[in-house]
Amino acid sequence: MPVKSFDLATIESLSQVLGDTSEGLTGTQISKFLSECNIYDPGLNSTKWKRLYDSLKMKQEADRCANNIVVFIQHIMRPSRHLDKQEWYEDTRAKLNRVLSFEGLELEETGVIKTVSQTRTISEADARAAKLKQSLLSRKVHPDVLRFCRAELLVDNYFHAVFEATKSIAEKIRIKTGLTLDGTALVDEAFSFNNKIPHLALSTLQTASEQSEQKGFANLLKGVFGTFRNATAHAPKVTWVIEEQDALDILSTISLIHRRLDGAIEAQKMYRAQP
Repeated sequence: MPVKSFDLATIESLSQVLGDTSEGLTGTQISKFLSECNIYDPGLNSTKWKRLYDSLKMKQEADRCANNIVVFIQHIMRPSRHLDKQEWYEDTRAKLNRVLSFEGLELEETGVIKTVSQTRTISEADARAAKLKQSLLSRKVHPDVLRFCRAELLVDNYFHAVFEATKSIAEKIRIKTGLTLDGTALVDEAFSFNNKIPHLALSTLQTASEQSEQKGFANLLKGVFGTFRNATAHAPKVTWVIEEQDALDILSTISLIHRRLDGAIEAQKMYRAQP
């Protein structure tokens, strides 16, 4: 089924996302993917995104439709290609979807582009972001959560705002501990106190109640990471859409986690400082 030709501004924006200087494809990857999709690279520009723009624009003009641009994006964003770059994949997919939404399309987590309701103005996404932020402000959520109420994360639905906010938890733990792990391994190393001093403690861990609280908080962190960060947990996202109320509740939980992390004791430093 033919996909109507994209506006040239759409092709430009898609090219800028994929050819971003610091986070986009390398020049070698661009050449490889264009070749694999039988898209001619005229070599008119050395700048990566301009190379992509020239190639995709010429292909659309020859085809008189955007089918091969869709195929090209799906080829690049095939999930099996990015097993070790999950964060890059989700970040790039969110940026691509912000652009694709103006053509009434969406790149699913499966790597397939589907038809969705068309976004007509940037203000639609901005308005959604403003509404979410205002609701969170009324709940007095942690400032570290508010910065994920961005329009580019909310064009599709609230999933990406939640996903990004979840990543901020792991980042805060790494900053406070100096660890380089992620997910469950990070939580276990940071909070476990079985036969060792934990990196972080919510209390002195002197009583059974305090120890139970520490274990429960670690389990809460693992649950949040497992739900929103594990690759296998992302598969149901095709049918799982986070609505506004769900996002508010989840982000409020993440806010609680941030506040507890802010107050956590850097236990290993404390014990090393003791005479």
